[in-house]
Amino acid sequence: MHSRFYLLMLSFLLLLSLWTGPAFVHASTVKSAVPGQEWEDTIYDRPEIYSNYITEKDVFIKMRDGVILAADVHRPDGPGPFPVILTQTPYNKNVSSTENLNEYFIKRGYAHVVVDVRGTGSSQGAWDSFGEAEQRDGKELVEWAASQPWSTGKVGLYGSSYRAINQLLTAAQQPEGLEVIFPIVPMGDMYRDILMSGGMVNTGFIPLWLGLVTGSGLLPPSYTLSDPIMGTTVLLNHTGQLLGFPVSTLSSAITGGEFAYDGPAAQLRSPLAVADQIEVPAFFTGGLHDLFQRGTPLIYEKLKANGVQTKLLMGNWTHGNYGSGLPADNVPALDHIALRWFDQYLMGINTNINKIPDVTQFVLGDDRFEVQPGWPHQEATDENFYLRSGKLLTRETPSSLEPSRTMLQQPLNGICSGSTNQWMAGIPDALPCTKDNRLTELGELTYTTAPMNTDLRVSGPIAAKIFAKTTSRELILSVRVTDVAPDGTSREITAGWLAASHRAVDESKSRFLDGENIQPWHPFTKAAVQEVTPNEVMELDVEIFPSNFVIKEGHRLRVSIGPSDFPHSMSPVPQLVDQLGGVATILNSSKYPSSIVLPVVEE
Repeated sequence: MHSRFYLLMLSFLLLLSLWTGPAFVHASTVKSAVPGQEWEDTIYDRPEIYSNYITEKDVFIKMRDGVILAADVHRPDGPGPFPVILTQTPYNKNVSSTENLNEYFIKRGYAHVVVDVRGTGSSQGAWDSFGEAEQRDGKELVEWAASQPWSTGKVGLYGSSYRAINQLLTAAQQPEGLEVIFPIVPMGDMYRDILMSGGMVNTGFIPLWLGLVTGSGLLPPSYTLSDPIMGTTVLLNHTGQLLGFPVSTLSSAITGGEFAYDGPAAQLRSPLAVADQIEVPAFFTGGLHDLFQRGTPLIYEKLKANGVQTKLLMGNWTHGNYGSGLPADNVPALDHIALRWFDQYLMGINTNINKIPDVTQFVLGDDRFEVQPGWPHQEATDENFYLRSGKLLTRETPSSLEPSRTMLQQPLNGICSGSTNQWMAGIPDALPCTKDNRLTELGELTYTTAPMNTDLRVSGPIAAKIFAKTTSRELILSVRVTDVAPDGTSREITAGWLAASHRAVDESKSRFLDGENIQPWHPFTKAAVQEVTPNEVMELDVEIFPSNFVIKEGHRLRVSIGPSDFPHSMSPVPQLVDQLGGVATILNSSKYPSSIVLPVVEE
């Protein structure tokens, strides 16, 4: 009876919308690079069904090993049953946020269940960040939500960052009842995306993140007064974990231990490693300056190739402001997109999902969203720009007589740059030096084109092939791509990093475009480490994270090469000792033609 009442109400609202016109909010039109594909000139929405909701705090859910996880269940104040949106968080469900309590979804007929993952918030257990136990919890939580009397048996997953990564690791286990996911800014590869990009420790974000999780776990559970023994026990357990996973992980990476190399620990926590097991529809949101700028589109690409119904939206966002500025260019706000996605797969409403473009990206330089033919851009062709004498960057190859350039190897270059802002999740955004890299470039070698005669459009992964040598036993390269405005402002677009000892390339896992390796794949294992011999020339293939931009007519393209990218990254101690005091030489001759290869799209 409850189910019939619920469906009757939905039918009434849909009939009402046909009579009065669609329940949409109008916006402007987005330019489409794909004939016949564009966002509609209306944004999907529908009226609230319920004005009130019921919250059950700290619903205890027992896992297979006896550990109790605490959940908050927010349900519409009505007869139900309801489809369920599940969010798994390490950031404490008691903290006020829309991801912990999304009234927009609830008032439109969804139950929102938010669970503290084991070892965090009000939940028991030990936190080990996407470990085996936590992943198995995800499957059990979905099946628990699907089996509740107030549930229709259909479950969707929702959330950003950690909560998005958990969605993918849960979906890969194919739990009963899971129908759809909506991951916002998820990573794909723990090692390459975030922990050790280029073989260096991410000292910009990882300590902040570990501190956020452990700090939120020190808030007393909300059930402490009603159950002081359990509440105190959980709090003491979380306090005891301060020297557990967070410190052991960071110290392992810094000292050159297990986490300093790609291997089982990183692969266990990498959604790309289990992407082939994900079968439910997935809408991905990412950012061109996000922490997971590299990984989000790679997961989309993998699922798309496997025939999964999936979409990709990449905005001009850091990790701290994803979704800001929407709606814009006809791209709706994220909650509107999510409602359309969930209504299709959890409510059974035909929301014309197939009319949503597969790929929509913001175009840096043009400052607008554009619908595109796939990711990477299917119409891109490779174009090489060569490092030249006179600090020039040209399409012409260098001569045999061009002199090389040198720089001192030091670990503190890049203190305030576009990279600093990106890898600290947008926290330093107000600092002018994060919008103009000229201060950082004082310690780097820059190579710049002449002003563009026509717009240069670039979309996709980028690679640098740098020939270099050093007087020491290690060499770190930071390679930045910037847009130089007519007034001289050098705005960072994207970057890449590589420790020379990790220069080995696995071509079978690399991406080639027109015969050029445009996304080199480095093993980063202990077995693949190569010795750096002083004064011996090395070919260093640097993966530069993918982007989507236009160098406008009159602007210049710049490549700057530095010896480090602090505070974003620091070498593990063994590497740091080997590199200090060295002098690096960047070669740019016909014998050693250092270059950058771009995926250029002709417009």
